Amino acid sequence: MGDYSKALDFYDKALKIEEKTLPPNHPLLATSYNNIGLVYANMGDYSKALEFQEKALKVYEKTLPPNHSSLAISYNNIGGMYDNMGDYSKALEFYDKTLKIEEITLPPNHPSLATSYNNIGLVYGRMGDYSKALEFYNTALKIQEKTLSPNPPSLAASYNNIGMAYSSMGDYSKALSFLEKTLAIFQKSLPPTHPHIKRASDNIDYVKKKM
Repeated sequence: MGDYSKALDFYDKALKIEEKTLPPNHPLLATSYNNIGLVYANMGDYSKALEFQEKALKVYEKTLPPNHSSLAISYNNIGGMYDNMGDYSKALEFYDKTLKIEEITLPPNHPSLATSYNNIGLVYGRMGDYSKALEFYNTALKIQEKTLSPNPPSLAASYNNIGMAYSSMGDYSKALSFLEKTLAIFQKSLPPTHPHIKRASDNIDYVKKKM
């Protein structure tokens, strides 16, 4: 419901009981730290979110095997916090840890792999390394094109990422081709007044003016 202060209040009550009654590395403690961290992230307090995500990670690292999916999720959450804080080298470090676990434990066309490749691509894009970003976007896209139906929004997001990377590199004709695919999917899958449709149209107009 977006009432984050109330959410924190109740998560904190749960944590206080758990800290009194459970051993210090119990998985339920990690869950509570993780929940609190995500609330702080939703509030935009990324340093506080990171503090709780790191507490969760310490529990997971002590109690779980090294390739456990909960560790992958925890590394991904921490990577996201560093990404939001603009610490891109640290974000890449944690996203890479997530990816390494997923590459070992998931089938090669699993959607979570596509998400990780996209996350890493986005960080490279924010760092201005568009060719490296494209490499990861394209890997994500190959997975999505094999595993998703033709019009899901996540496929549109990948087309958009690739289109914007080409735009940033000055290759406007390639950019336009991918951005038009983005818009086509949004027009089929979203209501006409959805902000994604306007943003996709604006991106296309921007690229057309540059051509």
